[in-house]
Amino acid sequence: MSPVLAGTLQLLALLVALGLAHRPLGDYMARVYSSEKHYRPEKWIYKAIGANPNVEMRWPAYLRGVLAFSAVSVLFLYLLQRVQGSLPGSLGFASIDPDQAFNTAASFVANTNWQSYYGEQAMGHVVQTGGLAVQNFVSAAVGIAVAVALVRGFARSRTGELGNFWADLVRGTVRILLPISVVGALVLVACGAIQNFSGIHEVGQFSGGTQQWNGGAVASQEVIKELGTNGGGYFNANSAHPFENPNGISNLFEIWLILVIPFALTRTFGRMVGSLKQGYAILATMATIWLGFTALMMWTEFAHHGPAFELAGGAMEGKETRFGVGGSSIFAVATTLTSTGAVNSFHSSFTGFGGGITMLGMQLGEIAPGGVGSGLYGMLIMAIIAVFIAGLMVGRTPEYLGKKIGTREIKYAACYILVTPALVLCFTAAAMALDTPANSMTNSGAHGFSEILYAYTSGANNNGSAFAGLNADTQWFNSTIGIAMLLGRFLPMVFVLALAGSLAEQQPVPETAGTLRTEKPLFTGLLVGTIMIITGLTYFPALALGPLAEGLAA
Repeated sequence: MSPVLAGTLQLLALLVALGLAHRPLGDYMARVYSSEKHYRPEKWIYKAIGANPNVEMRWPAYLRGVLAFSAVSVLFLYLLQRVQGSLPGSLGFASIDPDQAFNTAASFVANTNWQSYYGEQAMGHVVQTGGLAVQNFVSAAVGIAVAVALVRGFARSRTGELGNFWADLVRGTVRILLPISVVGALVLVACGAIQNFSGIHEVGQFSGGTQQWNGGAVASQEVIKELGTNGGGYFNANSAHPFENPNGISNLFEIWLILVIPFALTRTFGRMVGSLKQGYAILATMATIWLGFTALMMWTEFAHHGPAFELAGGAMEGKETRFGVGGSSIFAVATTLTSTGAVNSFHSSFTGFGGGITMLGMQLGEIAPGGVGSGLYGMLIMAIIAVFIAGLMVGRTPEYLGKKIGTREIKYAACYILVTPALVLCFTAAAMALDTPANSMTNSGAHGFSEILYAYTSGANNNGSAFAGLNADTQWFNSTIGIAMLLGRFLPMVFVLALAGSLAEQQPVPETAGTLRTEKPLFTGLLVGTIMIITGLTYFPALALGPLAEGLAA
């Protein structure tokens, strides 16, 4: 079987699996967030944290819950790393340095999971399972909660109440993420992923000496790493490591885990606003961009030139032979068009255009389908921008889902789309202007610039993947990327929740003959065009200096 055919068949199998899960999972999540019933374990949690799940919150209260919970999480994870050397199960590893501990705490709480350290050489079992894995669950649940709050803003009228953050957080964790993760971990163990608490041991004799590896609860962390679009690997090689991702079947399953909740949330959205067609329009937009990027990535990586590429069946540098170009390309697009950041190959070794595709996927805002929760609310923000542009063209007040998009709403949406590019471009410019950060680049020229641009794009967009050629374990990068991750996660949430509160207060506008039909293919095309134009105008100059220059010079 040719590598191209193998990659195509993997993509088709993935599409079938996602299609089978879309309806039942989407409907189930709609029921979870619409239910008034609390299960007994959930009541225990509410009692332990002192929360009343039945109290409705307006957007400032909902936001305070998000920020307070996240701030406590950052502090807890930071302290856990700082005292690691005194904890049992530390495997003899020392406590983490302050700048590294801050970066990692910010990273995992912000659902970024950027890692500037070697996981198997730095973190013991307690930090991995009691710290990092826990944040994989709850940071994902926070993202879904904020998305659901925005959906309620569209669905409700004449009220500013958006639900209860603590109820949404607990339900997302207990009813959605935990059950799927238990089953998914068993699947990964069956595929060959490890699950133990063994210590450090030698794995064999090699030329020049022996090699040491430690075990860990890898399968259980791997599944929520992908399902929660987190991305932090137990090992430095991440999902390219055979302990995390043993074979082609596990690889395809992990890609499915990355995409299943973000795509299914579009049906949840349709259910909650009372129009499945609106959910299908958002799904079509996400799927169009994702399929286009996947096809483009496979084409540029299979478009080999020269005898070495021809013998390898494509650009195989930095890719695992057990996944091939097809499996690596699909994974790379899935992980960068979501806020996952897991890698089964090294993006720095992709062709110039291939590396640019991964970067552009993050710069779109990771909305196709995006992270769990963050992809949906990011896409809905872009939908508001699209209907505003359409309203300007026909000279009428824009409306979306029966809500007027006025001055206040468009200001919130504009602030949302400006925050992340500002963080990426300002931090990249500062790093390139100073001598010390530039010394961390492995490569010079366009590729070296791409390493810096990719790092801040990944951090501010809460992705977490890296170009792998940048030494980011420095005080400068640990501090600045940590700040970029926190601001890139929580500043947009401020505008999302403020927008949700503004929409919930409105009285529905009756549909007329002049109302833009946002469930039609025409609107899907307009939305795709709006996303690409806004991103292109924002990032094209920077991309022209990095991956585009490298690709054209190849």
